[in-house]
Amino acid sequence: MGIIRILLVADTHLGFDLPFRPRIQRRRRGPEFFANFERALRPALNGEVDAVVHGGDVLYRSKVPAHLVEMAFEPLKRVAETGVPIYLVPGNHERSAIPHGHLAQHLGIHLFDRPRTFTLQTKQGSLALAGFPFVRRGIRKQFPALVEQTGWRLKEADAYVLCVHQSVDGATVGPASYTFRYAHDVIRSGDILAGFAAVLAGHIHRFQVLTKDRKGRPLQAPVFYPGSVERTSFAEKDEPKGYLILEFETLKTSTAGLINWTFHKLPTRPMVQLDLQATGMNASQIESWIQTRLFAIPPDSIVKLKVHGRVSEAAAAALRAPVLRALAPDTMNIDARMVGSAYYRNR
Repeated sequence: MGIIRILLVADTHLGFDLPFRPRIQRRRRGPEFFANFERALRPALNGEVDAVVHGGDVLYRSKVPAHLVEMAFEPLKRVAETGVPIYLVPGNHERSAIPHGHLAQHLGIHLFDRPRTFTLQTKQGSLALAGFPFVRRGIRKQFPALVEQTGWRLKEADAYVLCVHQSVDGATVGPASYTFRYAHDVIRSGDILAGFAAVLAGHIHRFQVLTKDRKGRPLQAPVFYPGSVERTSFAEKDEPKGYLILEFETLKTSTAGLINWTFHKLPTRPMVQLDLQATGMNASQIESWIQTRLFAIPPDSIVKLKVHGRVSEAAAAALRAPVLRALAPDTMNIDARMVGSAYYRNR
């Protein structure tokens, strides 16, 4: 009996809030995404796992400068140089292909650039990793055929996993826990085959493990979403962020499978929403209200200020970005949004 350990990370969105030529000086969140990506890869750099699977959306969008691709793949190449292979699913933010793909090339980095299966051979046994790039439309109908196109049945291995960047029915997102169900871009969980020990997935930013369908019936294989490494929106403000390490048992005499998994949390800054009822307030009163609230929350918070009510033109000057940044500590990010508010001219 042997154990193969896989590190699963996804949705790193590198390049988010990281302009190379910023027009204004303020704290940027981009370095935090890179920092958490580096933290997630530490077990691989320390030789604690046999391989890394990236579930997709390495980058925050498809049209990016070549320098960003170099920056994003540098940590992965460092892992690959240690002998730990990388298996990567191009996601929807990359439009199913890595931009400036030549910069991602390395003998130890394996891309699911089409339906295909790679075999990981270790001293403890073998693991076949099947997968395909993100499918934007019609995955519900195409999924069974795409799985067959990977050729996974033709590979001999002790255990098999499927790597995707898609929504699976039963997955949940957002503060109201919206559940994916019947849409054309959602995989039917009942179509997951019993031959796989697990499905390693990206695309859903909330960490979750699906073991049953929506009627409570056990899935043929559990679906693992490690979630994103950082909070990309306020819809994720209460969600833990991290990565997964999964252990697969390799048995020569019977079916091998998943025996253990662990979610590892990554540090995240607090996200705080402030609701300002601004009707009848002048600029000085608005500034005083904001400053009082900002002093009462952690100084490294990411703040969304939602402004309600009728706001005069003069008072609205207190809600301009330069004023808000001057009121907040340098360690804070703050953004104001008008919600059902209306400007009116002073008479």
